[in-house]
Amino acid sequence: MQKFTQHTGIVAPLDRPNVDTDAIIPKQFLKSIKRSGFGPNAFDDWRYLDEGGPDIDNAGRKLNPDFILNQSPYDQATILLARENFGCGSSREHAVWALDDFGFRAVIAPSFADIFYNNSFKNGLLPIALGADVVDDMFDRVMGKQGLELTIDLATQTVSCDGEEISGFEIDAFRKHCMLNGLDDIALTLQYADEIKTYEDNRKKTAPWLF
Repeated sequence: MQKFTQHTGIVAPLDRPNVDTDAIIPKQFLKSIKRSGFGPNAFDDWRYLDEGGPDIDNAGRKLNPDFILNQSPYDQATILLARENFGCGSSREHAVWALDDFGFRAVIAPSFADIFYNNSFKNGLLPIALGADVVDDMFDRVMGKQGLELTIDLATQTVSCDGEEISGFEIDAFRKHCMLNGLDDIALTLQYADEIKTYEDNRKKTAPWLF
């Protein structure tokens, strides 16, 4: 998992509440479990004017010019600004994979669906929950300056713009540690590889019939 320490990037405003995981990555793309390759189909139904599929070449599809992520410079955004209850709907982890593969490192919103929120941390995508008034202010800033960049500092738990701190944010200490060090569930387990091997070797001696 990619580490998250400090990140500066263009902010894309997605001014819609209750964006569900089917909107983030439609159901027809769930056949694959590779974790990669979903970026071109993130927000597929909103991003294209025709219906997509896992075997369809996106290069030949017609983009929806009204969708924010099809407009420059937001097609290069790495921070997504959203409204309340982002990531609601089904529990598909593919939604986080699609956002990550698009290039997003963080999502800022007033609130998140619980499963999406948890899945984000497990895949290196930082979900930042801020007060609705702070998010309103950020939308005003983004709409007032095309290509606005924010800086997110995980160590200090702050969001800044042009050197000005806009807001702090809360994060669980264990999740913060994992994000700063790029540790997903597998990497966390592998930290104890020697202890696991010692246990298995002893288990083979004390209960050989299990092996």
